[in-house]
Amino acid sequence: MPTLVRLANCKIAIYSGNHLPPHFHVILSDGRDALIVIENLEILSGRIAKRELESALQWAQLNQSLLTAKWKELNP
Repeated sequence: MPTLVRLANCKIAIYSGNHLPPHFHVILSDGRDALIVIENLEILSGRIAKRELESALQWAQLNQSLLTAKWKELNP
């Protein structure tokens, strides 16, 4: 699971050989995890308050092309 970035309260990662739709994982420092759809940044699963995901979603919005490229690289 390549970690793409570490933010103050979380890290963002993409797993190889993963299921559709293309998504990334936000893993909080306490171990809780949420799956976020790359295309529209909607929460696919996870029980994390949206306010806790703010920094990750802001980073993702600015880096959607990187997330898409990394997804395609790891999940051909």
